[in-house]
Amino acid sequence: MKDIRFKSVFDIIGPVMIGPSSSHTAGAARIGKVVHDIFGEKPEKITIDLYESFAKTYRGHGTDVAIVGGLLGMEPDDRRLSDSLKIAYEEGIKVAFVPKSDKVDHPNTAKINLVKGDHQLSVTGISIGGGNIQISEINGFKMSLSLGTPTYITVHKDIAGMIAKVTEVFSEFDINIGTMTVTRTAKGEKALMILEVDERYDKENILKKLQALPNVDNATYFE
Repeated sequence: MKDIRFKSVFDIIGPVMIGPSSSHTAGAARIGKVVHDIFGEKPEKITIDLYESFAKTYRGHGTDVAIVGGLLGMEPDDRRLSDSLKIAYEEGIKVAFVPKSDKVDHPNTAKINLVKGDHQLSVTGISIGGGNIQISEINGFKMSLSLGTPTYITVHKDIAGMIAKVTEVFSEFDINIGTMTVTRTAKGEKALMILEVDERYDKENILKKLQALPNVDNATYFE
């Protein structure tokens, strides 16, 4: 597990949020919101596997409504968070929670699976305290994203030349790519590109360029 260090006193005090717990509520909502942004559209079905502490206390600590609220695009301080399950039901989204007995590296772990037609996404997120999170797996590909570094994620069709087109955008803005991860569900299907970069400037213009590329379904920015 990657060494976790808090960057400021505000990481220790915790985020502005709807309670009761920064780990079980704010962190859970942030995980859901990140997955929502990556998926890029309203899912038809959500399955949430919960591990260890999350599995034992997800109803009492509000982890269930927090994750679903995030998956609906809500921030941790959104007043609608407590009604997220009702809202999902009214929007026709099927939601299932599956408590797991498996041992994992961190007690506050959730694996979220989203489905809409042929579009599927699987993301494992960890709430590490103070509302901070890590993404440890996307579509079965292991990683360690703390989202403290400027990070762009694209969802695109798996065709030749996509990596070159995306990296050309960053070259155009003179932005250096620190790390890049590419994963796909299957050859010729949906693919993900995760790029951690060194600079934060021009993010709005970069996103516009990425989203305008042919065969890119969605592009998001996190930090």
